Amino acid sequence: MKKVLFATTALIATASVAAAEVKFSGYGRFGLGYLEDRTGTVDAIGGGEATGVETDETILVSRFRLNIDGIVETDGGVRFEGRVRLQADEDAGNGEANSAGLNGARFSVIFGGLRVDAGNVAGSFDNLANYYGNEPGLESFIGQYSGVDYDFLAYSSTGSGANAVFFQYAVGDFAFGASYDQRTFADEAVAGADTDDADRWDISATYTFGNVTAALAYGQTSGLGDADKQSLTVLTLGAEFGDFSGTLFVADDDVANDDRNGTAYGLSAAYNLGAATTLTFAYGDGSADDDLQQYGIGAIYDLGGGASLRGGIGNQKRGDGDSQLRADFGAQFNF
Repeated sequence: MKKVLFATTALIATASVAAAEVKFSGYGRFGLGYLEDRTGTVDAIGGGEATGVETDETILVSRFRLNIDGIVETDGGVRFEGRVRLQADEDAGNGEANSAGLNGARFSVIFGGLRVDAGNVAGSFDNLANYYGNEPGLESFIGQYSGVDYDFLAYSSTGSGANAVFFQYAVGDFAFGASYDQRTFADEAVAGADTDDADRWDISATYTFGNVTAALAYGQTSGLGDADKQSLTVLTLGAEFGDFSGTLFVADDDVANDDRNGTAYGLSAAYNLGAATTLTFAYGDGSADDDLQQYGIGAIYDLGGGASLRGGIGNQKRGDGDSQLRADFGAQFNF
C-alpha cells in the first residue's frame, strides 16, 4: 500500500512539474555616473539625516534585476502567468547602495491575440509602442518624453504598484489597449474623513504598415476635490530603415500644475555603426514654463553573449532652472 501511495505521489508531482514552468530572466549593470550639482540625503554626524545637500557628482551606479515568472498553459491553449521582480539600485542622490526587494505581483491571462493583466500592471502609455524611444546612456537617463508631467499608470519595479487591470488585443497589423485603476483618497488625514475618487483610465491604438508604426493613446484621471480632471494624449511614430531607426513623439498633457500644462515633444534615433556598435540620440522638451528639457547622445558596444559596454552624455534643465550636465559609462549583461 505504501509503495502504491509513493508511486501515486511521485506521478502527481511529475505531472505538476511537466504542466508548469518557472522562468528567471533579467540583467545587471554597473559603472560610473556623473551629475553636475548632485544633491541628496545623507546621514548627519550628530544623528538623523540631512536632505537636499550637495553630494559627490561622480558615483558608482548599479542595478540588478531578476524577473521570476510562473507559467502554466491549459490543454485549450490558455496561458496563465504570474510575475514578481527582485531589483536593487544605488541611491541616485548620495551614491550609497540600496537593498533588493520584491515588487508587487502581476497576473496575466493570454490567449491568441488577447492579453489581460491584473495587479501591478503597466497601462496603455507604459505599453505604448515607441513611447520611450531610444534612451541614451547606461542608465537610459535621456528620454524624448521628458516634457510629459501627467502621472499615468505604470509598472513598478521596486514598489507594490497599482492594483489595476490592463487589456490588450492584437489582430493583424492593429493592436488595441486599455487600462483602469480604481483609487480613493481621503480629504484629510483623520479617521472617518470624507473621500474622493481619483480613478484613472486610458486607451490606445497601434497600427504597423511596412516599416512604420503609429500609435495613439489617451488617458484621464478624475479630479480631486475642487480640482479639474487631468488628461494626457500621446502620438508616436517609429520607423526602421536598414541600420537606422527613429521615433517621433508629440503629447498634450493637462495637469494640476498650470506651469506644466502644454505640449510635449521629442525625437530619438539609433544607428548601427558596424556589427557591434550602435549610436543613440534623444531630445525631449515641452511648451510649458516648467517642463523638463533633456538631450544627449550615447553608444553601445556589443561584447557578445548578452554583455555590452554602454555610455552617454547629455544635458537636462527644468523651466528657468540651471542646466545640469550628466554622463555615465559601464557594462550591462543580460540573462
